[in-house]
Amino acid sequence: MRIFISTGEVSGDLQGAMLVEALQRQATERGTALEIKALGGDRMEKAGADLLSNTAGIGSVGLSESLRFILPTWKIQQLVKTYLQDNPVDLLILIDYMGPNLAIAEYVRQKFPQLPIIYYIAPQAWIWSPIAKDTQKIVNVTDKLLAIFPEEAEFFKNKGVDVTWVGHPLLDRIAQAPNRQTARKTLGIAPDELAVALLPASRIQEIKYLLPVICEAAKQLQEKLPQIHFWLPISLETYRDRIEQTVKDYDLNVTLLKGQTLEVIAASDLAITKSGTVNLEIALLNVPQVILYRVSPLTMWIARKILKFDVPFVAPPNIVLGQEIVPELLQEAATPEGIFQQALDILTNPERRQRILDNYQRLKNTLGETGVCDRTALEIFNFMEIQTKK
Repeated sequence: MRIFISTGEVSGDLQGAMLVEALQRQATERGTALEIKALGGDRMEKAGADLLSNTAGIGSVGLSESLRFILPTWKIQQLVKTYLQDNPVDLLILIDYMGPNLAIAEYVRQKFPQLPIIYYIAPQAWIWSPIAKDTQKIVNVTDKLLAIFPEEAEFFKNKGVDVTWVGHPLLDRIAQAPNRQTARKTLGIAPDELAVALLPASRIQEIKYLLPVICEAAKQLQEKLPQIHFWLPISLETYRDRIEQTVKDYDLNVTLLKGQTLEVIAASDLAITKSGTVNLEIALLNVPQVILYRVSPLTMWIARKILKFDVPFVAPPNIVLGQEIVPELLQEAATPEGIFQQALDILTNPERRQRILDNYQRLKNTLGETGVCDRTALEIFNFMEIQTKK
């Protein structure tokens, strides 16, 4: 079986790598020869996928922020088209990465209408997209949708899509994570040391818009709580120089690490973090968090005034439960003072910490059970068996 998997950004590379490993396990059990070609990143390549192009660093949130990626993305899409023409595959699997993936899927629908397409981890257009046609595009190109949230499954089922809810793959990832004691021992953190994780960036734009704000808030925390130490795992090494320089400007008691994100989170008393997939990792590891996000003023103006962007929450934990269980500070509210006040209160208010942890347990109950990646791989193979019988 020849499968092409398409995804981008750091989170897509992570989810893709877990899926590649599960597909290989299922193929081995079935005695099926498996070849996986992919757009993804280093994790997927390490898991056994043959990368056509590395897309882990290609991704943005916003309109003006995406301009720098238009040409690289277009070139990669042309590369994919040429590859699929010259190397027929049995299945196309799309993981999130809405704009580029929909462009590829629409091309496939036109040129290879019999090629089945599975969408795994649908873009969150089903929650907040200001453009309704984006959702319809997903519906039009998808033969099978493997949903990670129950609400996602229900939404697309009502649109007429063949959907199976498999659960959230982060449950599998967190099952392999160290506990707090082990993580602190690994990182050399004393039992009584106050540790705070800083998680500012998996996209280049976030270094510009989020990192300085986070560092200023961390500096205020450091002045209030001199015993505090910060830990910052770097998601992509290409960001290291800019991160090191920014952190140096604020004179923080901080340790920069290559990767080790789960260890840092598990060892921490608090995380100050951007909005994204990492918020669920933090919640599943029972660490309170303060979430923020900023885009360019132009992007936000267009979103509010033209696209009428208006949603109650953007952070996954709050979206899933439909209420603010952790503070999220967006755009104008994402100030150093606002982050500092929220972080200080969580660190010094045991009752508030406990409320967050109680809500985390409710969150976990909505995400399914471990074994998600193997269930997903099994669904994919079963789907393909049905296709071959048609």
